[in-house]
Amino acid sequence: MEARETQARAPGGVWATLKEAVAGSEQDFTQGSLGRAVLLLAVPMILEMSMESIFGVLDVFFVGRLGPSAVAAVGLTESMLVIVFAIAMGLSLSTTAMVARRIGEKDPEAASQTAVQAIALGLLVAIPSGIVGVVYARELLALMGAPAEVAREGAVYTAWILGGNGTILLLFLINAIFRGAGDASLAMRSLALANVVNVLLDPCLIFGLGPFPELGLAGAAIGTTVGRAVGVLYQVRAIAKGPRIVVERRHLRVQWEVMGRLLRVSAGGIVQFLIATGSWLGLVYILTPFGAGALAGYTIAVRIVVVAILPAWGLCNAAATLVGQNLGAQKPERAERSVWLAGFYNMAFLGLVMVVFVLFAEPLIGVFTPDPAVRALGASCLRIFSYGYMVYAWGMVMVQAFNGAGDTTTPTWINLVCYWMFQIPLAFVLARTLGYGAQGVFWAVPIAEMLIAAAGIVFFRRGTWKTRMV
Repeated sequence: MEARETQARAPGGVWATLKEAVAGSEQDFTQGSLGRAVLLLAVPMILEMSMESIFGVLDVFFVGRLGPSAVAAVGLTESMLVIVFAIAMGLSLSTTAMVARRIGEKDPEAASQTAVQAIALGLLVAIPSGIVGVVYARELLALMGAPAEVAREGAVYTAWILGGNGTILLLFLINAIFRGAGDASLAMRSLALANVVNVLLDPCLIFGLGPFPELGLAGAAIGTTVGRAVGVLYQVRAIAKGPRIVVERRHLRVQWEVMGRLLRVSAGGIVQFLIATGSWLGLVYILTPFGAGALAGYTIAVRIVVVAILPAWGLCNAAATLVGQNLGAQKPERAERSVWLAGFYNMAFLGLVMVVFVLFAEPLIGVFTPDPAVRALGASCLRIFSYGYMVYAWGMVMVQAFNGAGDTTTPTWINLVCYWMFQIPLAFVLARTLGYGAQGVFWAVPIAEMLIAAAGIVFFRRGTWKTRMV
């Protein structure tokens, strides 16, 4: 029975399963083949995660034609969005966990109520922060250290992006609702639509193509914000029709108890994201004395890593949904098996990524820079990072499994200890005390990630996450 559950077979085979995953599935993820369940959830989530990165890449690609000041404004604005993304990620983790649990309990009414409270929380955050972003755009850029020219030229971009931060929060939150419900294809389609609109509008509004006015940097912000807004409109339409969750007029009221639970679980998720992000900034600080080449190589390598491992996060999100739904259905053993299966798939995928990075590190870095010194350092960084991937694959899945169960506290402590109390001190000692320079910083990353995997597995096997109430 268990052996059959872990197979990904279905009528028509794997190809039919992949097509169903993209088109949308009504599969009950609390029963049947676990392998098939992982594929049905992971494929659209992988595509969703891949498309999430396209917004920032497109802006930089088109804005790059406007000069360094414009690019600097985009970079500084993205840095300010870290707080928005942290809140969005934290709220999304708790939303997915609670919606998945209610769906597993076969209580779509409570799932719909949770969805409404999550959206309300997003709006409560978005409105005041959007007003601040619009009114104080230039001052915020100056506070980030922007030169006067960048602050002057970039203020309009910052005002549009921060003023429209509600579209970011709602995209994250409503997609978290879809993921928790098992409607991963809806999340994928909303981002696909948002990206299509962004791709079409960005060059038209930046460069004044056809009937569109030439708005320069402002055009990039408007195109991105409108693209996200169109994605949100699609989400709202979808959430009003189902299939698994249907939000109706009677659900549109504040429920303080549900909102309070969302906030309690979200707090850990927000801190998780900030700890992880802050650790990368700490490594940059340690790298600074070793020159611009080391920083450039590190920056390029990190960008490549982020894009390359996005599919892995899709698999991790699938595990989170399966954990939440199966705990709700009183099937903790099935929830546990789904995590081990997702971990195995993730290890296989990141093993392939490791092979690619080891063999083709220099050509990959060379796409972004012609400088031989930067290429050499970046290639070294990419290879060293990849050596820990097959182990860290398990750490990624374990962290999302805890989050899917509504236990955001355990991964927060794991991140705090492994990143701030281990990785950063280790990087400093290797790079500056022992004299390994930039290579010391690079090696601290896979060592810390393997420690995260080990800690995650140890705490996961204890099983306390199975009794977490959300």
